[in-house]
Amino acid sequence: MSADPRVSIHPDSTVLMAAIAARLITKLVDIQDRHGEATVVLTGGTMGIGSLKAVAESPAAKAVDWSKVNFWWGDERFLPEDHAERNVRQAQEALLSRVPVDPARVHMPGSTDDFDTPDDAAADYARRLAEAAAAEHAADMSDDRPEQPGRLPRLDIVLLGVGPDAHVASLFPEQAGIREKDLTVVGVQNSPKPPPARVSLTLPAINTAAEVWMVVAGEDKAGAVGLALAGANPVQVPAAGPRGRQETLWLIDENAASRVPEQLVRKGPAGA
Repeated sequence: MSADPRVSIHPDSTVLMAAIAARLITKLVDIQDRHGEATVVLTGGTMGIGSLKAVAESPAAKAVDWSKVNFWWGDERFLPEDHAERNVRQAQEALLSRVPVDPARVHMPGSTDDFDTPDDAAADYARRLAEAAAAEHAADMSDDRPEQPGRLPRLDIVLLGVGPDAHVASLFPEQAGIREKDLTVVGVQNSPKPPPARVSLTLPAINTAAEVWMVVAGEDKAGAVGLALAGANPVQVPAAGPRGRQETLWLIDENAASRVPEQLVRKGPAGA
């Protein structure tokens, strides 16, 4: 598990999105240099989608071999596949349709077009994650390869937004999803934020990632950010739970930072 989270504060949401884009491009290039391919878990919301748009608009985006980036999602709304509120559709419009991705590497959670319930879609998503882990295990020729594949592929970066209620992905305070310890993916039937039906990675799945980036802007998020960084219980404050194995990074704007413990703050230039 990583050490205490690092906090990097930027003046406003526009600068923050540009900084996230610059950091993501640099990190993907670095990971591809080491492993040949990279895996990123995307998030929706204003910051998540805005950051992807900033990636697409960056001249540096051409440095990434997009054909060797694997895309997964931390959560998805259980709606028809082409619904405007689907995170997948928004990500396609912001980035994935604008760079040369390999469609076989874009792994979207199932929709109401294919499944009757979010639990069914969650089970399918968990199965595909496990299949990717098995394929990765079979291709791994290193001496320290585990005897058996895990249930998740190597997740290099997980991007997460935070709601005003401190939810992350579709893990909401006090609900069953944030309490889940065994499953990698859960169906959500009663989200307090519309739409009520969703599919989400669980906290144990998120915390297998090498790096977790919490991307947050807005004064309405300040209370949630402050509680999370003060070490609140994740059952009540889900944003307190994500921890990358190597790094947990909070990328936030000044409006979201007003209640952050001072000792965690590291102000720096965009992209720092």
